Amino acid sequence: MDTATGEHDGGHAGAEYEGTDESRQASPGHSDHGGHEHMIADFRRRFWVSLALTVPILSLSPLIQRFLGLGDLFQFRGDMLVLFGLSTIVFFYGGWPFLTGFVREVKSRSIGMMTLIAVAITTAYVYSAAVVFGLPGDVFFWELATLIDVMLLGHWIEMRSVMGASRALEALAELMPSDAHRLADDGSVTDIPLGDLLVGDRILVRPGEKVPADGRITEGRTSLNESMMTGESKPVSKGSDDEVIGGSINGEGSMTVEVTATGAESFLSQVIDLVKVAQESKSKTQNLANRAAAWLTAVALIGGVVTFVAWYVIAGESSTFALARTVTVMVITCPHALGLAIPLVAAISTSLAASNGLLIRDRDAFEGARNLDAVIFDKTGTLTRGEFGVTDLIAYGDMSEDDVLAIAASVENRSEHPVAQGIVRSAQDKGVEIVSSEDFESIPGKGAQGVVSGRKTAVVSPGYLVEAGSQIPDSAVFDTLSEEGKTVVFVLVDGETVGLLALADLIRPESAEAVRRLHEMGVEAMMLTGDNARVAAWVAQQIGIDDFYAEVLPQDKAAKVKEVQATGKVVAMTGDGVNDAPALAQADVGIAVGAGTDVAVETADVILVRSNPDDVANVVSLSKATYRKMQQNLAWATGYNIIAIPLAAGVLYNSGVVLSPAFGAALMSLSTVVVAINARLLRLPRAV
Repeated sequence: MDTATGEHDGGHAGAEYEGTDESRQASPGHSDHGGHEHMIADFRRRFWVSLALTVPILSLSPLIQRFLGLGDLFQFRGDMLVLFGLSTIVFFYGGWPFLTGFVREVKSRSIGMMTLIAVAITTAYVYSAAVVFGLPGDVFFWELATLIDVMLLGHWIEMRSVMGASRALEALAELMPSDAHRLADDGSVTDIPLGDLLVGDRILVRPGEKVPADGRITEGRTSLNESMMTGESKPVSKGSDDEVIGGSINGEGSMTVEVTATGAESFLSQVIDLVKVAQESKSKTQNLANRAAAWLTAVALIGGVVTFVAWYVIAGESSTFALARTVTVMVITCPHALGLAIPLVAAISTSLAASNGLLIRDRDAFEGARNLDAVIFDKTGTLTRGEFGVTDLIAYGDMSEDDVLAIAASVENRSEHPVAQGIVRSAQDKGVEIVSSEDFESIPGKGAQGVVSGRKTAVVSPGYLVEAGSQIPDSAVFDTLSEEGKTVVFVLVDGETVGLLALADLIRPESAEAVRRLHEMGVEAMMLTGDNARVAAWVAQQIGIDDFYAEVLPQDKAAKVKEVQATGKVVAMTGDGVNDAPALAQADVGIAVGAGTDVAVETADVILVRSNPDDVANVVSLSKATYRKMQQNLAWATGYNIIAIPLAAGVLYNSGVVLSPAFGAALMSLSTVVVAINARLLRLPRAV
């Protein structure tokens, strides 16, 4: 990636400086913070050395002495030679990055910003040196020095800004501990370096420690702080068979973890790689900025020549005055702020997204999310949890709802059926006591039974009651629940019906909020599901879905997306990234939800680390906010030239308004600082 060619990153300071001899070791696109820090340190050193030499240069400059009314205070025999010597050091040492950048641009036949700077400082240096050795006129060494100082400072600020934008990402790599507690078959524990850890190893993670690798819990129950990876501040409860992410922080419980991924295959490494690719990828907005920068470069060069000819040849002004106008035009027209306007916002938005669990793989698609008309959600595993849970509970007689749930879970605790496991999970979530049952027996197709606290207890289907000749209590309630597509079971104790449980695929609590926020942004929310229309209608009604498609086979989902696109809508598809892959690829923006440890979903444009549909609204919000920042920066980086270039050329000279090269450099640097600060103000609206 070679920015000096004018074809990448449009003026990114670090990339431009990459061409100098002292920084070839660092190459953009690689996580070489040592190289980037070397470049920053080098610019900082050059700036301070040049600034220190600028003080005596200003003191010895005749124009400054006259302007400040100092008379001959700093004049002495040979003062011009001293001034020439100091300025030569500043020119070659401080200006070296720009001079070498100019050579590279000429060799690549792609004239850009480095050429502008090099031409400006070389013109000032050569002209002033000629004056020292006999050419009539005034020396402009002070303008040469101040211009170099300002440009070095501007580059230093930019490089620090871009470096800061990616530091949050690189900090992820520092989350991993240095070693792991590996468990042997005999139960002994050995501490080994992280690099020696292998897939299949069992490791012990003690309370308060960082998880050393991705894995699956085989023993223990705890809570994990995954905020550094997912942005979720609330600890996540984990138990047997749950997956854990390397770098997350263990809570109060100990756990044994079987390693499933290490090194480059780990979640953390894939996150870093994804974000690097996104930061290096260029969108249509970046390409537009780069084209604008190229045109502005041509304007600067042509404008400089026209300005000199106009003042020196046509107006008959002195060569000194004409040269001052020419230098000022070239300096003030430098498209440096324009080159920074887009790349810096892109880098910051990518890092900001990553720190909030939004991984951008395709910047073009991400920027397109601001124009979405509709978001299509896959139901199971996206809007819902993909697991059964109790949604309705009715107790009959003297037994409380908690008692009904407790005895039902006590029976079902020994069953592997999805309905049974849903009842048990609901009981655990509610904190009711689950006791051991005796004489457990599965009733195929009908339920299960056992003895709980000495009483014969059964959890059965409505069909079981009908076959037993019993009436279904609250038939109207039962009919309503059935129409909603829920699975209804009854709890019997000693043959008497004591309660009713209705189960369904649990809707994620964030789903309704995600739909509401999308509606606020003028985006429709739709749903695809393979379930029947009754289930789909119930889910849609619960969370406010605008429209839904039921009984859709996985292979037909892409066709449904295409059908919505055919109406003229810009469409995003949101799914789990596996069965929904064709639909994700068909959509204008593909969003994979619930990435878990498999973040490399090739068909998705944006990957959501958390299984949180509200993050879809965050993608749209951040896309809109990012584009606003890009527009603001582009407007500032190009708009100020409309006023600055004519003033630099001297159109108001007869009115007493003249921009010096130093002031032009300061104005140009100010524009750079403005776009850098504006980019840093980017925030994720309603980040969760």
